[in-house]
Amino acid sequence: MKIDLSAVEIVNNKARNRFELSVEGQTAVTEYMMPGDKIIFTHTEVPVALEGNGVAGLLAKTALEWAKEQGLKVMPLCPYIAGYIKRHPEWKVLLLEGFRVD
Repeated sequence: MKIDLSAVEIVNNKARNRFELSVEGQTAVTEYMMPGDKIIFTHTEVPVALEGNGVAGLLAKTALEWAKEQGLKVMPLCPYIAGYIKRHPEWKVLLLEGFRVD
């Protein structure tokens, strides 16, 4: 399924501690925990039907933008988010001191 990412909305579902992107009944998520002034990204999951459309990248970018706006330090325990930061080094400034992705 081809997705027009400019037409989708990502919601920060604070009650479930996750960013969500839903298309045609399929929901992709990036889950997090927020102890204090940190955000720990724990898991990103994209349904098979949505794979290959840049959904995970858009979730990662949106989640990191939100973390930056909130002044949070990032701990990317989720391998996808860690890889995204590694591929987009401009986000490394958000990493919790001592945390590395490379």
